[in-house]
Amino acid sequence: MSSPTILPTVPPHAAGLAIGKIEIYAAVAPTADPQPIRVFGTFTPDLHALADWLVACGVTSVALESTGVYWIPVFELLAARGLQVCLVNASHIQRVPGRKSDYQDCEWLRQLHSLGLLAASFRPDAEIVTRRSYLRHRAELIQHRAPHILHMQKALRQMNLQLDSVLTDITGVTGQAILRAIVAGERDPVKLAQLRHPNCHSPAAMIAKALTGPWCEEHLLVLKQALALFDFYTTQLAECDAAVARCFSAIRPRFTPPPTAADTAETPPVAAPTAPAKKTSHSHSKNAPAGNVRADILRITSVDLCAVDGISASIAQIILSEIGTDMTRWPTVKHFCSWLRLAPRNDISGGKVLKSRTLPHHQRAAQAFRLAAQAVSRADCATGAYYRRIRARLGPQQALVATAHKIAGIVYFMLKEHRPYADRGAEAYNTRFREHEVKLLERKAAKLGFTVTPKTV
Repeated sequence: MSSPTILPTVPPHAAGLAIGKIEIYAAVAPTADPQPIRVFGTFTPDLHALADWLVACGVTSVALESTGVYWIPVFELLAARGLQVCLVNASHIQRVPGRKSDYQDCEWLRQLHSLGLLAASFRPDAEIVTRRSYLRHRAELIQHRAPHILHMQKALRQMNLQLDSVLTDITGVTGQAILRAIVAGERDPVKLAQLRHPNCHSPAAMIAKALTGPWCEEHLLVLKQALALFDFYTTQLAECDAAVARCFSAIRPRFTPPPTAADTAETPPVAAPTAPAKKTSHSHSKNAPAGNVRADILRITSVDLCAVDGISASIAQIILSEIGTDMTRWPTVKHFCSWLRLAPRNDISGGKVLKSRTLPHHQRAAQAFRLAAQAVSRADCATGAYYRRIRARLGPQQALVATAHKIAGIVYFMLKEHRPYADRGAEAYNTRFREHEVKLLERKAAKLGFTVTPKTV
């Protein structure tokens, strides 16, 4: 039987903050100030006054809740003043009833933090946070642009111009040329069909037939404004991509390989390693990031995340901006996958698992790993074979989570041990799994007094 746990005390003083939109309630130890609980405003001079008071009270560690976005200026200012800031999930401290006011909440935070009962939420370093803000804003721009594509399709359909039936994407080269000609005043379907790109699969006659219909002024106005809004968000997206590229180029490498005997010798300098070629599909995403993101990630992390099957440059960019490069924040790969909510939570009572499920989450990194798992569902690789094996046994939903868990583990060890990824292939994976199953059957048969004999054809 293990010895009882002694609650540690965070030295030398701890403070708790209850942050709101207008006011901040701060609590320190009663021995640190005659008025241990004070109220501050949320303007920048008020935040400086709060930091001065905490420093004057000898506080070195502060706990605060992650309430909306109000905590971000407070967190950054206190961290810049040299205080250790513990960002706490609000759901972890709302277990005790009767503490529903900010005055009591800040004192409750201080007590829990002084006993070491609060676990800090993950927050990457400043460079990663800056890049993460850019990429989250980029995702919102793409999300805001998407409805205007539907508005253009609806306006065309209401005039029975079935352009979306003969083109895979109306925002492609052919679709954009035709839409802009329509907005410019062209109404002849034959002339519009001549704007077809040579690589377009639909013939010009079919496109001209699809563009034959009534031209209604009210729907043409909707088409014109929807196209203008689409162009506006496309311009904003290009500006955001340029900012992301500048942020990537400014980030210095996070890992330097140890020097070897060959490196210490006087040899001429060699060029930086480039990312190896990767087999990709024929499809191209119009939302793919601009620039050579793969080379930047290789320079920063010294490993090629895009070499992992299912992880594209866009997915690798999202993963790196959400989890950072320091894998020591998670002791093991199990901690990492649990933080991603890709590991099941087991409710155990009396030694029996009552319920096992993955908890709901809004993890952008977990969503990226799920997208990677979906991408390998039909791929000829080891993770693809793993997905198909789990899907045959447990279904597609659990197979998706299990494969995302496996890909997350691969990325964890790549960033932690700085080792490149080498795919075994689906055939090698299936062969190894078959050998494992044969050994398992042989052990079971031996326990029952039987022997396993392979079938001869």
